[in-house]
Amino acid sequence: MTTLPCMAEQTIPILPCPTLQPVLDFYTALGFEVVFRQQSPNPYAVVQRGGITLHFFAVKHHDPTTSYSTCYVLTDDVDTLHHDFRTRLKAAYGRVPTRGLPRIGPLRDTSYGVRQFLVTDPGGNCIRIGRQTSDDLHHRSAPKEFHARALHHAALLADSKEDLTAAAGVLDRALRHDGEQPTPVQLLRLLVLRADVAGRLGDAATAASVLARATDAAQRLTAGERDAARDDLRRLDDLRQEE
Repeated sequence: MTTLPCMAEQTIPILPCPTLQPVLDFYTALGFEVVFRQQSPNPYAVVQRGGITLHFFAVKHHDPTTSYSTCYVLTDDVDTLHHDFRTRLKAAYGRVPTRGLPRIGPLRDTSYGVRQFLVTDPGGNCIRIGRQTSDDLHHRSAPKEFHARALHHAALLADSKEDLTAAAGVLDRALRHDGEQPTPVQLLRLLVLRADVAGRLGDAATAASVLARATDAAQRLTAGERDAARDDLRRLDDLRQEE
């Protein structure tokens, strides 16, 4: 086996956008600094915040709504970064943008060993930001318990596969289930995800109805249950502000 010399490498993503300024304004709002910019021979810019460095190039005819450009940012304090980004975006936009472009997603513990959230900029680039919580990064098998299994599959369909219609079907079946009832935390999670999916599908009537049920379910939680459901309660607040 060939032994390679010890070198200090760094990987930096180079992401597309139609024009630079809206992207740079967005990252500036998030607390990044524009450390380089040029217009010729091609529009190009670099933003930096702490150990995060992102490069952007402008390309004609780039459509942000169909972009698949993405990268992953690892951090040891994803909760603090998510809170800071939300606070800064609310100050810049008057609300926390959670739909359309740009947007910031909810903070979640995934089924593949990371706690993460997604930020999508005006260029359609999805920046995945997370902290590894397990050495095993494979998708876990779906739980056997009915409501836990429904949440597992619905979250994967909505967030990983972006099959919102299928996710809605899974959640509706779980919420109509005549057998064993969900725990209070499971019920809240089912309702919040269903309201989120309805909003993303443009189904305002369903979103409003389910949000009312989620608000009622949230009010019934004990202090311990509220702590377990803190991410979902934060997402519920966002959804209510969007009504």
